[in-house]
Amino acid sequence: MIPIAESYVKLVLAVGQHDADYVDAYYGPPEWRTEAEAKKRPLPEIRAEAEKLIANLEAHPPAGTDELIHLRHQYLLRQLQSMVSRLDMLAGKKLTFDEESKALYDAVAPKHDASHFQRILDQLETVIPGEGPLAPRVEAFRQGFVVPRERLDAVFKAAIDECRRRTREHLELPPDESFVVEYVTNKSWSGYNWYKGGFHSLIQVNTDLPIFIDRAIDLACHEGYPGHHVYNALLEKHLVRDRGWPEFSIYALFSPQSLIAEGTANFGIEVAFPGSERTAFEREKLYPLAGLDPAKADRYAEVQRLLQGLGYAGNEPARGYLDGKISKDEAAAWLVRYALMAPERAAQRVRFIDQYRAYVINYNLGQDLVRQYIESRGGTADQPAKRWEEFAKLISSPRLPSAC
Repeated sequence: MIPIAESYVKLVLAVGQHDADYVDAYYGPPEWRTEAEAKKRPLPEIRAEAEKLIANLEAHPPAGTDELIHLRHQYLLRQLQSMVSRLDMLAGKKLTFDEESKALYDAVAPKHDASHFQRILDQLETVIPGEGPLAPRVEAFRQGFVVPRERLDAVFKAAIDECRRRTREHLELPPDESFVVEYVTNKSWSGYNWYKGGFHSLIQVNTDLPIFIDRAIDLACHEGYPGHHVYNALLEKHLVRDRGWPEFSIYALFSPQSLIAEGTANFGIEVAFPGSERTAFEREKLYPLAGLDPAKADRYAEVQRLLQGLGYAGNEPARGYLDGKISKDEAAAWLVRYALMAPERAAQRVRFIDQYRAYVINYNLGQDLVRQYIESRGGTADQPAKRWEEFAKLISSPRLPSAC
């Protein structure tokens, strides 16, 4: 499969010349990138070659019993099929939100009507004091837990150090792995991991909007340990270096790989901080560093637990907006009403939807599918060692949604 894998990498680079967001990471031969940049291949030509590779893979299923070989074959096939769908979209083909998520990410998120979220909002009504609409009351409550800008770096470094320590207790990481943190502005996302290869990442944190204390652990785990940084580093170690599989030296963002990447990054938070351990660490370490009252940590954690029940509330406005059933302003209003976002945060989220479209399913559905997969293999909350073991296997393999 090496020739097909090399062709796949070059096609991803070629698509990247048409779609600036498509190549999320690349650390393969630099001359392949140079070649792609030197000659912008037409979309129909890229698509035709992708179809040929798909036909070749379908005609030659792998033999033997090595599970990784079979997963590799399936990975290349499904990634190429996703690429064809993305190429069709770039050429002007219109897909519904669910059609797009299935074609690109190999999964379709469940639908929830307003009443589903209203039941959670009704619970929050009883725990958030004050009068008037719930969203501004929640925002007013959360404003008491903003990390001051001058304390942000110290809080993030402490969170990263703890996430790294906990991850290293269970996973064998390359000894020279590392990353740096930058604080940026004017982005549609709150945090991003740019994997550079050589077990090194650049993690950017967007400071456009206030950063609440819970985001320290969220971002440190999701972007770093045991999230994206570890995921990419282990793929590089086990599949690129140890097995010589070049297709894992590139990451096509709009592809099934992203559902596993985002799902494991989100689920990794509770793997690293099971039960009440997260709140205890935040109370004892992060609250003092942020200059916040540790006595309020449990109360904030209770509210955050209820807010997590609104995780799918971001999908419905994205579905309606991208399907042309609601306007941009109506999508933002839904996020304020049912996701309890401040208006400026809802506007940022709509910017994200404009840029990344159905990608939003990878965070919530991805997390749920990853949890179900790991728990089905014995990695339940009461078996933390097994949970880490299955988590490590998943982020070191080419397994994709259809194989979970």
